[in-house]
Amino acid sequence: MSRRLSRRPAHIAMVGVPMVSHVLPSLEIIRELVARGHRVTYANDPATAGLIEPTGAELVPVDSTLPFRDNIWPEDPIEASGLFLDDAKAVLPRLHEVYDEDPADLYLYDIGAYVARALAEAQGRPFLQLSPTYVAWEGYEEEVGAQLAQLPGAAELEARFGAWLAGCGATTLDVGAFSGTAPRTIAMIPEAMQMNAERVDAKRVGFVGSCSGERVTRESWERPAGAAGKKVLLVSLGSAYTKQPGFYRECVAAFGDLPGWHVVLQIGKHVTAAELGDALPANVEVHSWVPQLAVLQQADAFVTHAGMGSASEGLAAGVPMIAVPQGAEQPVNADRLVELGVGRRLDTGEATADALRAALLDLAGDPEVALRSAQLKAAARAEGGAERAADLIEAELAPEPAR
Repeated sequence: MSRRLSRRPAHIAMVGVPMVSHVLPSLEIIRELVARGHRVTYANDPATAGLIEPTGAELVPVDSTLPFRDNIWPEDPIEASGLFLDDAKAVLPRLHEVYDEDPADLYLYDIGAYVARALAEAQGRPFLQLSPTYVAWEGYEEEVGAQLAQLPGAAELEARFGAWLAGCGATTLDVGAFSGTAPRTIAMIPEAMQMNAERVDAKRVGFVGSCSGERVTRESWERPAGAAGKKVLLVSLGSAYTKQPGFYRECVAAFGDLPGWHVVLQIGKHVTAAELGDALPANVEVHSWVPQLAVLQQADAFVTHAGMGSASEGLAAGVPMIAVPQGAEQPVNADRLVELGVGRRLDTGEATADALRAALLDLAGDPEVALRSAQLKAAARAEGGAERAADLIEAELAPEPAR
């Protein structure tokens, strides 16, 4: 594929957090920017080097204090939010060390790396937020923010946040305005997944859909010889919620030897195939990791935790989904898939072999689900993905000086 080169190559800095679900969505955007001739630096923990460096971006190593290695996060949302503030405090001096001497023409930042906004405001440089999930809508503060503000510890957290803003060089000192939706945001999800989409300001937020770019052509998965002519079912709980041997055993019992189906089961690094039983059915292949996009291109159904990245990729591939949410925003995403007419929700305690099998056969046999999946696939792909995201990013760069 030929790309147009930018008429004005720039230094674009991306600042992220080291959770895989936050890094993956933007990688093809970074790759596209590099291919257009921009110099891209990417500040993140060294643990993400293997993901970032193949894009052509230069990794700026920043030691994160977030609990991304064991993925043990507090259930209390205020406590979890405090971890991101602590990380921003720890990371900002390192960012100044690098970028005060080599400032970017534009700063991009993940929603969890709002520290980049503090840096950009201190330098008087433009910035743009990249969101891998839904964004705030008009009325969000009254409907959601007000509830969060009543939780134990919320007032103390806001005071800490405000004190940090007052001393870090930021020019936006209101905590809600600073940490919420930025003046310009690119939402890397299909607009169909956005709650209250009709109340999102299109002047501030651009929806670009799943940004898979050419990743699908770089990944590959081939059906085993015995799967020829069968429908394909992908089962994956993503990267952070994979220690679920009991759930995987239910899946084997539900779909093993199911006539006409081949099952691709991703179990992560914390579970072994031996934990699933002595002899796996011939139609089940088990892996610690699979190239999800490549499998989805050939899949007929997807059992997913309904993480925003997986839900978005499922919509873009036109694949009906059985959502088994595990945490974070996943229950909301699961309900949204049901509302869109392309999913069924089963909470983990309900996801027995019988319930899983019934949900699959229900989805696969419903012509309305097939129609809605095709419609949403077309809509998601029309949003433009990584190429449109790069166009929106370039539009934020200062114009080339007149000659």
